[in-house]
Amino acid sequence: EELLVESGGGLVQTGGSLRLSCAASGPTFDDFDEYLVGWFRQAPGKEREGVACISDRYSRIWYSPSVKGRFTISTDTAKKSVYLEMGSLIPEDTAIYYCAADRGHCGLEGMDHWGKGTSVTVSA
Repeated sequence: EELLVESGGGLVQTGGSLRLSCAASGPTFDDFDEYLVGWFRQAPGKEREGVACISDRYSRIWYSPSVKGRFTISTDTAKKSVYLEMGSLIPEDTAIYYCAADRGHCGLEGMDHWGKGTSVTVSA
């Protein structure tokens, strides 16, 4: 069974940091380095939005303007994992964070695989 499992969420104060991890497992991800992987988030009462995407194959990284300069996405293909280092956190970053993977693109629509999410709460 193909799985993406997020971890590392929690409660943090404004200005604090968290590191989220997304681990892939299952035979579909044997060529994990071929996948584009993204972090997405959904705040209470709001639509899901893209946070960051990474492609080891194409050596490309994208960030939402709302997190650029504060968050860093990285990947360890040997561990089939993608990380999101979040710094200078603000209450507006409070959301459920999901990772998703697809062979062809990174975006809100059409990603083949999604994790179940990890909760991040930033207190004022």
